[in-house]
Amino acid sequence: MEQVSQFIALDWTGMTGLFLVGFVGGMVSGFIGSGGAFVLTPAMMTMGVPGIVAVASNMCHKFPKALVGAYKRAKYGQVDVKLGLIMGVSAEGGVLWGAHLQQQIKTAFGDTGSNLYVSFVFVVTLAIVGSFVLKDAYKQYKLGPAGNDEKPTKFALWARTLNIPGTMVYFKSIDARVSWLITVPMGFCTGLLAATIAVGGFIGVPSMMYGLGVPSLMASATELVIAFVMGLGGSIKFALSGYVDIRLAMIILAGSLFGIQIGAIGTTYVKPYMIKLVMGLIMVTVLFSRLFVIPVYLSQLEIIAPMSPDLASALKSISFWIMVFALVMGATVILKAIWSGMRESREAAQAAQ
Repeated sequence: MEQVSQFIALDWTGMTGLFLVGFVGGMVSGFIGSGGAFVLTPAMMTMGVPGIVAVASNMCHKFPKALVGAYKRAKYGQVDVKLGLIMGVSAEGGVLWGAHLQQQIKTAFGDTGSNLYVSFVFVVTLAIVGSFVLKDAYKQYKLGPAGNDEKPTKFALWARTLNIPGTMVYFKSIDARVSWLITVPMGFCTGLLAATIAVGGFIGVPSMMYGLGVPSLMASATELVIAFVMGLGGSIKFALSGYVDIRLAMIILAGSLFGIQIGAIGTTYVKPYMIKLVMGLIMVTVLFSRLFVIPVYLSQLEIIAPMSPDLASALKSISFWIMVFALVMGATVILKAIWSGMRESREAAQAAQ
């Protein structure tokens, strides 16, 4: 077994903070189906948790939370179980490879190298996916009611015409048959990203939406099934190497189980573009939180000139408060969207009487 990374000390303030982080992360997870780790992992790192421990502990807490969210949303008919299981199984290959890569980086460069790697991948991934999702949400919003009719992309339509004997599978979410040769690479990439930065929804949800034409509500719900399958395997892999801090996992899970109920309920009251808007806004905000600490890690690894302790402390402080803002903003936007959606639903019901 590898040398265990140093776990952070926890007092009541830290435990309360982790619980609140888990609550917001769970609410985001239930609302957009991404697992919420793109909020949780950076938040834990901001609190001083080493990158690989944050990733491993997040995966550990993810699979029971994802199971609860998937069950909740399945009752609303939003889950394509077959698609989730097929992509989940293929994601396990990506999880195993990604966990091995993460451990190699930790062994070669220590916690600082792992933190730099996780932060860099976060920034790049958030910039690409976040900007794309925001652009798509704005486009859908401008179209008004017509924008709620999510049309399959050209690639999704092409994928449905590709007939490879012996590989075709019917998926209820798109009412069409698609070759598993298309879904397997999607699942593998989802698992790879999940094992390296604890976030698979960045690829899983968009790939189902834009690669297969799955409606956003069903894509976000089905991702929870994938998160459960690959989270279970990833947790075992990381735990065997001693990187899972069960304290962090359980505290975050406790908060998440409350938050995910609210987020899941909210999906029944909001328009599809709002889910994309929330996802994009949080992604872009968290991006800046990780961006500010990258120079600190580069300095510690002596890749750039040494940085004064005051400057390093200031950059970490900026990163922390941006993360706090992202959490508050995410919770506020989701709760406001739920409140507005419920009010509109009541008004529509009263008008119909």
